Amino acid sequence: MSGMPVTGSAHPDALKVTMSLSPRFIAVILAFLISLITTTFLAFVDGVSRGMLFVSAISSFIASFFLVLYTVDILVFREVNKMYRTIHKLKMKDFNMAPRKKLIRESNPLKTINDEIFVYVTKKQKEIDELKKLELFRREFLADVSHEFKTPIFAAQGFIHTLLDGAMEDENVRERFLRKAAKNLDSLDILVKDLLVLSQMETGDIKMNIVPMDIRQLTINIFSRLEHIAKSRNITLRVKPEDMPQVWIRADADRMEQVMLNLIENAIKYGNDGGKVIVHFSEAKKYVEVSVRDNGPGIPHEHLNRIFERFYRIDKSRSKDIGGTGLGLAIVKHILNAHDTKIAVMSKPDKGTTFSFKLEKAYPQVMSEERPEDIVNQSNP
Repeated sequence: MSGMPVTGSAHPDALKVTMSLSPRFIAVILAFLISLITTTFLAFVDGVSRGMLFVSAISSFIASFFLVLYTVDILVFREVNKMYRTIHKLKMKDFNMAPRKKLIRESNPLKTINDEIFVYVTKKQKEIDELKKLELFRREFLADVSHEFKTPIFAAQGFIHTLLDGAMEDENVRERFLRKAAKNLDSLDILVKDLLVLSQMETGDIKMNIVPMDIRQLTINIFSRLEHIAKSRNITLRVKPEDMPQVWIRADADRMEQVMLNLIENAIKYGNDGGKVIVHFSEAKKYVEVSVRDNGPGIPHEHLNRIFERFYRIDKSRSKDIGGTGLGLAIVKHILNAHDTKIAVMSKPDKGTTFSFKLEKAYPQVMSEERPEDIVNQSNP
């Protein structure tokens, strides 16, 4: 292995660079310099003939050439190339980098190995940083889960033990405590179901059944379900534009119901009394943009990047009073990711919050090709 291979089709400039940095070329240059220096010194010695100078120049050139070639090629280049190949194999395995043929064209193995080590160490450092973030997230998640489970369990446990300790004899106390215990256990059941759904979404166990559906009618149905909550806070629910009778999209109907229910319910719960919740549809050529807007207090800027994390609450005390598992927005994010889209949020203090996302538009000709049982029409809930 006297140098890096050069293909016959290589560019002349590339060939020149490769030859200039090969062990053989380096050995020629150094041997010539050594021979030149040796001959020059001998020329100043009395009694040295030109024949002797010629023999000395040739012998020193040949000896120096093979010595330098052995030193550079065997002891340096080959060992460095072995190191390079080892590092490159690790890179190929870890990061699926470019093909090796492309990478080994670099003629200077010292420069190559330096670049490879730099890239490899950088990648590994990123992995370490990511693992540290995941470890921190895991600890926070376990703490949040423990807290969320502890609250309803301890509450139900307290009511039941109170009844067992003698309060069961009083019918009014018994019924009230049993209702409270049941309410806390229901909350625990909802939390477990949300965690299961979220886990299945993250692992890909839940497959999306994408079919054409009318998301406008779905929104109206959700408004009907949440009407009593909105009336209790004097909140108006509206769909815009009003002159759009249907909005057909391609999505999983059940999962899209979860998305819209979570977003609309959050807008009602966290909005201002006497405010508005508006669901707006905007049709483009290929997509339909859906936005859910309220005119509530808004979300502070420092919380916007974290509201889709599991159990993350902006105002923990108020969130507890309102209810919910703290997993709604995390589930929304994963459902929309499974639909190959992302959710965006814009919010200004005292101006309100808007959640928006885009979904593939369902065209009439596409819907006509579907089987009738595959078309989800929400007009008859």
